[in-house]
Amino acid sequence: MSKNEIATIDHVFLESVSDVLLQARKNAKTAVNLTMVYAYYEIGRIIVEEEQRGERRAAYGQQLLKGLSDYLTQNFGKGFSVGNLKNIRQFYKVYSADQIGETVFSQFKDLPSINTGRKFYLSWSHYLKLMRIEDVDERHFYEIEAVKNDWSLRELERQFDSALYHRILLSTDKDKIQRLSVEGQIIEKSSDLVKDPYVLEFLGLEDKSEYSENELETRLINNLQSFLLELGTGYTFVARQKRFTFNEEHFRVDLVFYNRMLRCFVLFDLKIGSLKHQDLGQMQMYVNYYDRYEKQEDENPTIGVLLCQDKDDSMVELTLPKDSNIFASKYQLYLPDKKLLQDKLGEWVKECDADKCTK
Repeated sequence: MSKNEIATIDHVFLESVSDVLLQARKNAKTAVNLTMVYAYYEIGRIIVEEEQRGERRAAYGQQLLKGLSDYLTQNFGKGFSVGNLKNIRQFYKVYSADQIGETVFSQFKDLPSINTGRKFYLSWSHYLKLMRIEDVDERHFYEIEAVKNDWSLRELERQFDSALYHRILLSTDKDKIQRLSVEGQIIEKSSDLVKDPYVLEFLGLEDKSEYSENELETRLINNLQSFLLELGTGYTFVARQKRFTFNEEHFRVDLVFYNRMLRCFVLFDLKIGSLKHQDLGQMQMYVNYYDRYEKQEDENPTIGVLLCQDKDDSMVELTLPKDSNIFASKYQLYLPDKKLLQDKLGEWVKECDADKCTK
């Protein structure tokens, strides 16, 4: 059949068949990757049990791994160096004592499994990264989010390097903290969508360089995939410089997104320098306009986010009503210092323990 003849067939029909095949190939690849993860877990178990039965000297473990490496390399080829076998052994040690709730992964119930007492959903490369995260709650959070959002290894590494877990901890409600390691990021109300700060290191801008709001916006659009990853779960891009007219005056919203989790528009206005109370008033107008003229009756109220270099929290709190759907968040052009975030989190936990937590 020629291309012209194929062109006469309904496009939706062709795409639907194509989607089935693409999903089947993806599932097959996932199944193969998971089978190897379970195989490495089982190999790790056998190594650990053999070491425990053998002489209790470090030299025995080294000899055991060296001999196993030589044997596996001769019979199965590359991939079984002593270093890799140590990783496999460590993988078993970490995850044999590690439990995680299965309800968040119900959509993967048909993937391959063995009787390990622990199910896996990601590639071996993902688990090489995850098993090095010492905090169990933090490790569970990144595993859940990687599965839910289909993160590649690169995306997982970026979210870890940007301290996503600690940033969400600092911005979430006190009663949701324990749920993060069981359910991942929880999206139930407008504030759950907003981070403070947003990390935009992928833009390639130096922190002290001079740039305009237009350049910042252009770079965000040029790096839209990375920006969507930083925004979080459920975002889709709608428009840039979205114009609307009211009383014969034209206004433009810098960036418009829609969030599928809360079923609402999310408007972003970019500000270079310190945030002013006039900026908050302008965003309030944008939000009001979208609520009255753009959103459907079955959709939730619009959220407005002012993304700025600096802000005065007291001024923001005084300007906005307590039940406002408008948020002011700082952005930074470099990866955060995790130690500083951990220290800040520790201070916040102490305040909560003293019943001074206002979140």
